Amino acid sequence: MVFDLIRIRFTRSISNTDQVASKKYCNSLTEYSRRQAIEVNIGGIPLGGNQPIRVQSMTTIDTMDTQGSVEQTKRMVDSGCEYVRITAPSLKEAANLENIKNELRAAGINVPLVADIHFTPNAAELAATIVEKVRVNPGNYADKKKFENIEYTDETYQEELARIKEKFAPLVTICKENGTAMRIGTNHGSLSDRIMSRFGDTPLGMVESALEFLRICVEMDYHDIVISMKASNTRVMVQAYRLLVNKLEEEGLPAYPFHLGVTEAGEGEDGRIKSAVGIGALLEDGLGDTVRVSLTEEPEFEAPVAASLINRYSSRAGHNNITPLDQSPVDPFNYHRRETIETDIVGGQNVPRVIADFSDQKVEVKDLKNVGHFYLPEPDKWRMNDLGVDFIYTGTSPVDFMLPNGLKEIIDFDTFKDLDATDSQFPLFNTDQIDSIDIAKTSFLKVDSADLSIVEKLKILSNVTLILTTTNDHAMAEMRRFIFELIVHEVKLPVILDRKIDESDISEFQLQSATDVGGLLIDGLGDGVILTGNGDKKVENDTAFGILQAARTRMTKTEYISCPSCGRTLFDLQETTAMIRKRTDHLKGVKIGIMGCIVNGPGEMADADYGYVGSGKGKITLYKGQEVVKKAVPSENAVDELIEIIREDGQWVEPAEVAEAEI
Repeated sequence: MVFDLIRIRFTRSISNTDQVASKKYCNSLTEYSRRQAIEVNIGGIPLGGNQPIRVQSMTTIDTMDTQGSVEQTKRMVDSGCEYVRITAPSLKEAANLENIKNELRAAGINVPLVADIHFTPNAAELAATIVEKVRVNPGNYADKKKFENIEYTDETYQEELARIKEKFAPLVTICKENGTAMRIGTNHGSLSDRIMSRFGDTPLGMVESALEFLRICVEMDYHDIVISMKASNTRVMVQAYRLLVNKLEEEGLPAYPFHLGVTEAGEGEDGRIKSAVGIGALLEDGLGDTVRVSLTEEPEFEAPVAASLINRYSSRAGHNNITPLDQSPVDPFNYHRRETIETDIVGGQNVPRVIADFSDQKVEVKDLKNVGHFYLPEPDKWRMNDLGVDFIYTGTSPVDFMLPNGLKEIIDFDTFKDLDATDSQFPLFNTDQIDSIDIAKTSFLKVDSADLSIVEKLKILSNVTLILTTTNDHAMAEMRRFIFELIVHEVKLPVILDRKIDESDISEFQLQSATDVGGLLIDGLGDGVILTGNGDKKVENDTAFGILQAARTRMTKTEYISCPSCGRTLFDLQETTAMIRKRTDHLKGVKIGIMGCIVNGPGEMADADYGYVGSGKGKITLYKGQEVVKKAVPSENAVDELIEIIREDGQWVEPAEVAEAEI
């Protein structure tokens, strides 16, 4: 029986490591090799197996607006969507899916439709007879979240599983009879009270939430299944997918295809960078069979971003010129920053540093504006914003003016040795000059990640920061392999990740940089970042800080956890997000969730410090964490009320005070 597979656990604080016998989660840590999932047919467009990685998105219009839904779906298909998801929060919306589908088919549009279901099993059961796939959230399909911590015995836990099966089995039967596929879509922020009580707010809890439903499907011999582990926190998301691979194999379950996505990624460059950090880290290791990028923008803008992330891997297979490594020396299911020594302000307990590369030009005062340092002639002072770099690399042309306080300079050794250097200037050596390094003084050493033989020589060095470069197309894997070698040989020198991506298109530059660098930071590998190749120093600098924020390693600005909108949304999400951002984007490190409806809050904004959630037409519910502070606030007053909550919590700073402090 399915329940014989359940291993009852009694404490909330069980670590993932205690539950995992093996660290294996991908085919190879060094060679790109896509995980071989089973193939699932979805309306004539198969997923998994040897099929290409698919692109999908979700409509944002009211599902009862048939013509609007059809027109939006057409735009999405034109932009590259291969599956289109539509919300069905109740029976009436589920029933109207048939009208939408008929209109699309009459227009010659055969894109498979996916019904998105929360809380309403009867809507899921009806939708499964109409569309090609249904998505259910195991956190709220058979449960209503009350934020209660409940202690379960073996007997009471089994009773809960029996209750879930009673509610869920009818949908499985209908899907089998109609040839309808299903996505079991776990969301980090909407885990049931039962899962939270047993496993906590963890990647393991996310995996177990899906497995409860999956085991029922397996018992009923139903396998047209796709699984997702979505979270707004990129670390949690990546760890959950990895752990899922491990658990499926451990239980002898089929390798079901994975749908990848970062929930509530946000808008603009922040949303793109955050999505690339999470999704890209998994794609790099061959995980993922379909991708949805969740942006707080019109849905037709999502597909091209997803396609850009996917297209990097069209010719990556067989790229095997990296020294193999069978087992990861770090725990892929839990975050631990690599232990390093401290050299000046790099490594140790310091936040990751950002270095701007000016080695291709002679630096003038005005150039530093692009990297967050502003000279004000009137008071003869420098001002720095939250995206002010920590170092500039000037190569063979040191600056000839006094740098702002706190900004440091890195200079090529051949030039540096002839200078009367200040305490804020440091030499950069290459590996041919390693014998010239004075270990009593802080310095930098540029190394190629392909050269593992250099690691032995690094053992004798101290007070040195490595600047790690690569020319490998499989850049993330090669850089990771080098850092793994440092770990194995107990070399604790800090590492700056130096990534050059020759790409003038800003979005492409952001996506590729976030994938390669963010994938390393997710695992605690990297003590700083240098990005080059776009040609615009501001773009390179902003992207570097954006990646650090998305990987949760250095918070330098307000973070907005905003859903991409759908037919359930109760206000203009894009306009509201812009309005809230305008009033609060000076609150460094504060996380604000902006959710269109109760389905996407408070659970989906689990990481947020404060929340703004639609609760009715023109009505907003405001949260502090997951606690409701004010209900039914008129939307015209809601932003002011939100700011007042932040103020009362001691987190508010007037914008003028921030500007003054930066001067």
